[in-house]
Parts: sequence; C-alpha cells; structure tokens
Amino acid sequence: MDIRQYFRKLREAEAALLQDFPVVISLETADGGKAGVASEVGRSNAAKLIVEGRAVLATEAEAADFRARQIASKEAFEAADLARRVQVAIVDQSALAHIKDRKNSSPSGSGK
Repeated sequence: MDIRQYFRKLREAEAALLQDFPVVISLETADGGKAGVASEVGRSNAAKLIVEGRAVLATEAEAADFRARQIASKEAFEAADLARRVQVAIVDQSALAHIKDRKNSSPSGSGK
C-alpha cells in the first residue's frame, strides 16, 4: 500500500468515528492476534487498527455490553478493596467503659 493512500485512509477512518473513545473488536491476525477481544481505545488508535485490518468497530450493542461489564468489574474491585481495608478492633467491656468515661469527662465531649 502506498504511504499516501495509507494516511488518507487513516484520516478518513478517524473522521468517520463519532466517539472520542470507540470500542473495537479485535480480529485474528497472522502475528498471533486473538479474535473477539473488545477494547476501548482512542479515536486515532481505533482508526489505525481498523485501517490495518486488526479490528472492527463494535456495534452499539457490543459497546454497551462491554461498558456494562467494565462497570461491573470496577464495582466488584472496589467492593473487594473496601472489604480488604475494613479494620475491626476487639475491645473488652472494661476498656469500653474507660473510653466512654474519658469521652464524657473531656471538655470537647460535653457537646457545648
């Protein structure tokens, strides 16, 4: 392919993309590219992948499914991270009473 033709196709493909971060679906390539992997990439990278025949633009349904899975994955990670960081302190009854007495006797604990 002529280099001028390549860059013309690249500019046309990038101009045709409406989103800043479109979702593309990879195609199987001779150098080991795996087919069917969805990725959200920048407009210029998406155009390059499409022109080079390494990916196709995802349909609206595929893009929505991909983004829903990404959101679910992020929420699951955040929940697991929060659960990992929860700290529990075991305090016996006498220590708890001592803490309450100290809180009630302090000037800032009186609520005035």
